[in-house]
Amino acid sequence: MRQRTVLSLEQALSMPYATLRFAQLGWRVIRIEATPQGGRLPGDPNRYIGTQVVDDDRNSYFVAPNVGKETIALDLKDPRGRELLLRIIKELDVDIFCCNTLPGRYENLGIDYQTLKTANPKIIWAGISAMGPAYPNVPGYDPALQAMSGFMELTGHEDGQPTLSGIPLIDLKAGDEVYAGVCLALAEQAETGEGSEINVSMLQAAASWLITTLPLVDFGCDDSEITRCGNEHRKFIPTNAYPTKNGFIYVAIGNDIQWQRFTSIEKFKPVANDARETNKGRQAERQGCYHDISAISARYSTTELAADFTAATIPHAVINDIRQVRVLEALNDKLTSTQTPDGKLIHMQPMAVDRDRACTELSFPAKYGQHTRQILAEAGLGEREIGQLAELGVISVLSA
Repeated sequence: MRQRTVLSLEQALSMPYATLRFAQLGWRVIRIEATPQGGRLPGDPNRYIGTQVVDDDRNSYFVAPNVGKETIALDLKDPRGRELLLRIIKELDVDIFCCNTLPGRYENLGIDYQTLKTANPKIIWAGISAMGPAYPNVPGYDPALQAMSGFMELTGHEDGQPTLSGIPLIDLKAGDEVYAGVCLALAEQAETGEGSEINVSMLQAAASWLITTLPLVDFGCDDSEITRCGNEHRKFIPTNAYPTKNGFIYVAIGNDIQWQRFTSIEKFKPVANDARETNKGRQAERQGCYHDISAISARYSTTELAADFTAATIPHAVINDIRQVRVLEALNDKLTSTQTPDGKLIHMQPMAVDRDRACTELSFPAKYGQHTRQILAEAGLGEREIGQLAELGVISVLSA
C-alpha cells in the first residue's frame, strides 16, 4: 500500500484518534491547529490537559492520540490562510482531508468538500460532528453524546444514577467510523477515480451500537430490559461480576450447557435446582441466582475460582486494573510506543488489529507550529514569504 497524505484540522480526541490509525499504517499525517487568538493558549486545548510531560504544550492527555504526526498552525479565518490550505493540498498531493469542527464553520473556514475539491478533485473528505451537517451548530462532546444517545441510561446499577462509561466510547467510535469510511472510499476510488465526502454524526454512530436494546421497544419490552442493570447481562443469567475473598471475578455463562458445567463444580452444586436448568428459568430467579452464587464465591480466592472455571471451560475473567492490563501476556508485545525528546520510553495502547509493516514505534507529538516552515516550504513558499506571513499572524512557526 502506498503512503497516503492526510491533512487534518483536528483537536480533542475523536478525529486525532482516527488519524492516529492512519499514522499507524505509515501514512503521513499533518495536523492543522489555529493560530493564537485572544490571549488563549494556542492550538489544541488537549495540549494542556494532564500532567506536564516535556514542556508547556505537550501534556500527558495529548500524547497518545497525536504521536507520529506533523503539525502546522494556520489562520483559516484569514483569506490568505485559506489560500495556503489549498496550496498545501495541491502541492503536497493530499489524499485525505479530515476535520472535527462545527459544520456551520466549514464554508467560512474554506474547508468544505466543494472548496477543497478545487485543489484536488479526487480528495477524500471526512468530518466528525455531534449530529451531522443537518445540525451545523451543535457542539459534540463525548459525555453529552453519551447522555443523548442513551448510553448513560444503560450504564450503572439499576438503583443508581445514570453513569458515564469509563472511556470516551463515542469519541472513539466516531474515529473508527472515519477510519472505516476512508478505507471504503479509497477502495471505491480505485474503481471510479473519484473522491468522496464522509460525514460522521457522533449521535448516529453511537446509536448504531444500540443493537441489543433499541429494537426491543417495538417488541413491547419491559422497561427493565432497556435500562441500567449493573454488571449483569440482561439476557444471559447468571452472567455477572461476583465477589471473591480478595476481589472480584467476572463469570459469563451464555447457555444451558455452560450452566450445567458450572453447577458440576463441587462448590457450586448447591445453586442448581430444576427451575434453573434453562436460561428462562434462571431469568425468573435471577436475583436468587446472583445471591446464591455470591454467597459461595465470596468464600474463595480469585485464583481458586479462576482455576475451577478454567478446568470446567467456563468463560470468566479476573477484573484487571489498567496496570495489570499493561502487562498481560496477550498484549505485552503488541503495545505501541514513543519516546520523549530526552529518550524516555512511553508505552501506549496496542493497535486495534495487527498489520504487517505497521508503525508501532511512533515519533513523539510535535510542538505547536513545529512543522509550519517545513511544510510551507514543501508547498513552494520561500523563507521570506513564510516570515512575512508569520509577522502578519496568518501562520505560527516554532521559534528558533
